[in-house]
Amino acid sequence: MFVTGRLPLLVALGAVPVVLLSLAGVNAWIGAAGWLLLCAAAALGDAALAPNPRVLRVNRDEPARALLGQRVETGMWLTNPGERRVRGRMRDAWQPTAGAPEARIPIDVPAGERRRVTVPLAPRRRGELRSEFVAVRADGPLGLAGRQATVTSRGSIRVLPPFTARRHLPSRLARLRELDGNTSVQVRGQGTEFDSLREYVRGDDVRSIDWRATARAGTTMLRTWQPERDRHVVIVIDTGRTAAARVGDGVRLDAAMEAALLLAALASRAGDHTHLLMFDRTTRARVTRVDGPALLPALVDAMAPVEPQLIDTDWDAAFAAVRSLTSRPSLVVLLTAQDAPDAARGFLGSLPALARRAHVLVGTVTDAERVPAADAAAAYREAAAERASRDAAAVAAAVARAGGEAISADAEALPPRIADRYLALKAAGRL
Repeated sequence: MFVTGRLPLLVALGAVPVVLLSLAGVNAWIGAAGWLLLCAAAALGDAALAPNPRVLRVNRDEPARALLGQRVETGMWLTNPGERRVRGRMRDAWQPTAGAPEARIPIDVPAGERRRVTVPLAPRRRGELRSEFVAVRADGPLGLAGRQATVTSRGSIRVLPPFTARRHLPSRLARLRELDGNTSVQVRGQGTEFDSLREYVRGDDVRSIDWRATARAGTTMLRTWQPERDRHVVIVIDTGRTAAARVGDGVRLDAAMEAALLLAALASRAGDHTHLLMFDRTTRARVTRVDGPALLPALVDAMAPVEPQLIDTDWDAAFAAVRSLTSRPSLVVLLTAQDAPDAARGFLGSLPALARRAHVLVGTVTDAERVPAADAAAAYREAAAERASRDAAAVAAAVARAGGEAISADAEALPPRIADRYLALKAAGRL
C-alpha cells in the first residue's frame, strides 16, 4: 500500500510552482506541470523502493495480567528475515480503553536482525484487552513515501480489579490477631471454642464460670474462649441491572468487588473457607474450594471479565446456587442494591429461607453524602435522593424482619464496614 511519509515536505515542494506562476504568469504553466510530475515521480519511486513491511515477524512479550489504573509495559520483538533494512513507524492495535499512546512508534530493524519495541498501556476498564494486529509503515530511501501493511499478531491482557480496599486490611488483621490471642490483648469470654481456664476477675461474664474447676481449685475459675475457625463464608455479588448504576467514580459492581475482596482476605487469614458467587439469572463467576494464598488471585481473575447485565436477578435461583456451594454456610454476604420496595419483593420473599440456615448480611452501596441544593434543579435532585434514602431505609427494615442484617454505605466505606461486622460476629461467638 502506497503512503506518503513526509506530507509537509511534499506540500512544500508542490507549492513551488504556485509561487512561480504568481511571479511569471501563464507561461510558467509548462514548468509548473513538469515540477509537479517530478515530485509525483519521486514519491512513487520512493514508495516502490520501500521495503515490504509484511516481511516482519512479530512475537509478543507481555504480561498476562495487570491491575486496573496501573501502567503496564507490553513488548514485542520485530524480526526482519529479509535482505533490506526496515525503517519507519508502527502502531499496536489495542482497543481505546487500553490507554495505548496515540503517537506512532519509530522502528529500525536491520536485515537479519530483530529489535524489541515497548508499548506502554494505562488500562481504564476491567476485563480482557486485545490487539489483533500491528500496523507497520516502512519508509522509502528518501523518506517521502513508503508502504504500509498490517501484520497479524494477537495479544491479550486481563485487567484485574485494583483492590484499593487492601489498605484497610492491616488494621483488621491486627484486630483478628487480638481475637485469636496472638497479641498482648486478651479476648475473654467470647467465641464458642474452649481456650483455657483462669481466675475470675470482677466484670467477667458469670455465664463463663466453670463450677467444677471452681470446686477443685477452691476459687472461682472462668473458662476463656476463642473465636471459631473453619467456618464457611459465602459472598454473593448481584450482577443484575442494579449493579450497573453509577456510584461515585464507578459502578456498584466495582464497589461490591472491593468489599468482597477485603472480606475474603480477612476470612482466609481467620481460617474460614470463602466461596464467591456472581449471579443474575445465571452464574457469571464462581470460586469455591480455594483457600490460602491462592484465594485472592483466583477471586480477582474470576471477577475481571464480569460486567453488569441489564436484567433482573432471579433470587430463588441465586439462593439455590448458594446451597450448591456448601451445605452449611455460617455467613452469607449479599452485595446487592435493594433500595426500592417494589423491586425488592422477590428478594425479600426468598430471603427468610436463607436466613434460617445462616447469618445473612445484605451490603448495599449508596451515594456519598449529599451537598445542600444551590438552585432549583439541584433541589429536585436532592428531593429525589431523599426519597430514595427513605425507600432504602424501608427495604433495610424489611430485611431485618426477614432475618437478615442490612449494611449500607458509600463505595469507600462499605468494604471496611462489612469487614468490621465480620470481626464483631467473630468476637461475639456468632460465627
